[in-house]
Amino acid sequence: MSTTEFRNYIDGSFVDAAATFDSIDPSTGAPWAKMPAASVADVDRAVEAAHHALRSGPWASMTASARGKLLVKLGDLVVANADRLAELETRDTGKIIRETRAQIAYVGDYYRYYGGLADKHEGSFVPIDKADMEVTIRPEPIGVVAALVPWNSQLFLSAVKLGPALAAGCTVVLKASEDGPAPLLAFAELVHEAGFPAGTVNILTGFGHDCGHRLTSHPLVARVAFTGGPATARRIVVNTAENLAYTTLELGGKSPVVVFSDADLDSAANAVVAGIFAATGQSCVAGSRLLIERSVKDEFLDRLKRKAESIRIGDPQDPATEMGPLATSRQRERIERIVAESLTAGGRLITGGARPKEKTDGFYFAPTIIEASDQSLVCVREELFGPVLSALAFDTEAQALSLANDTEFGLASGVFTTNLARAHRMARGIRAGVVWINTYRAVSPLVPFGGYGQSGLGREGGLDAIRDYTRSKSVWIRTSDEPIPDPFVMR
Repeated sequence: MSTTEFRNYIDGSFVDAAATFDSIDPSTGAPWAKMPAASVADVDRAVEAAHHALRSGPWASMTASARGKLLVKLGDLVVANADRLAELETRDTGKIIRETRAQIAYVGDYYRYYGGLADKHEGSFVPIDKADMEVTIRPEPIGVVAALVPWNSQLFLSAVKLGPALAAGCTVVLKASEDGPAPLLAFAELVHEAGFPAGTVNILTGFGHDCGHRLTSHPLVARVAFTGGPATARRIVVNTAENLAYTTLELGGKSPVVVFSDADLDSAANAVVAGIFAATGQSCVAGSRLLIERSVKDEFLDRLKRKAESIRIGDPQDPATEMGPLATSRQRERIERIVAESLTAGGRLITGGARPKEKTDGFYFAPTIIEASDQSLVCVREELFGPVLSALAFDTEAQALSLANDTEFGLASGVFTTNLARAHRMARGIRAGVVWINTYRAVSPLVPFGGYGQSGLGREGGLDAIRDYTRSKSVWIRTSDEPIPDPFVMR
């Protein structure tokens, strides 16, 4: 069987790397494609191309309106090519095809949104306290942006970085994860087709110890936008000591979903299942901690058990499949270890906890629910990034809020209740960047997204995102025709 080969996109051209590596199909565990492993020299070339495009050439002189039109065109191309991109993402990451198709089609809206905002991010006039001066504030592009995204939801996570960065006039070097980079390397073809000038957007993949380290510490990089895990983020922060790049970090979480006894339990159960088992639990906002009011705990867990056991696990390319494999074998091995430790420490297995017997190939793991007696279990404390739900009971609203906040993370959360006053109290009290009330996993380009604590720094999405890719320049104009007085003559 022939192997598909991908190339990096640097300075407007598709180029080979000196080395390649195999990309694994998670549904079979077998190699299916050759990926380019970008070297330090490749990174240098990409950053230098981005720097040149920022300082001279067509992109540097392009109006904001023209930049916006290119972004809108890119959004249209993403939608037109959503099926192909989705098939590649499913093949390379194991995410089911019906989810990748829907998500990638929506990604087009992010590029259109920021395309529309490109010429609406205005400067300001300052009513300065000096009669012979006028002062204006000009927002200017911050510089070359290093954007690093993980394999999961990579088209979406790229859009929330590329969209505002390009709208602001920056240039970008985008690093795709070495785990499943195919859709982003193919997305480069759409960037090229849209007509972005050479060097404006560069897309490559490689490994962290050389490609990632060089990119985030490069002296010409002015901003780093990263989505991934806390351990990698700490290394990036150390790297940016070399270039003092402005940094935003979105680092996942251990998101609580709080279900009160007065909630619509059918609706809540559907949301909990979607929140933890969609994308095989490999989502930064996965609702992996269920907090359920004790009076309805047994009934609710029984509903979840039935729903989890009815999930159709299979080939991610099959539209009928409801849950696919994990993306990597090492991720499955980590989950197996944490589940075993949690059960040994006193967790009660409701369902799952093992590889599906009927799936002997690929990196599959069954939908799993563990009832925990307290928050000390490792499955409750750590982000597993897989289809594992930890359930804890509470008795009072105050206890529910305390449990929800008893985590080092703070990215997302959900609350299910028909009590409007309680909903407002919980929304005010939960320490997380996103609080969903009677829903879960809803996103929009209009709404900022980001976390508290170990879930990261900064926000992506919404109107303000463009500002994070600019820096202000103060322009002072003296309006008096009188000569400037001699500073050494006393009056």
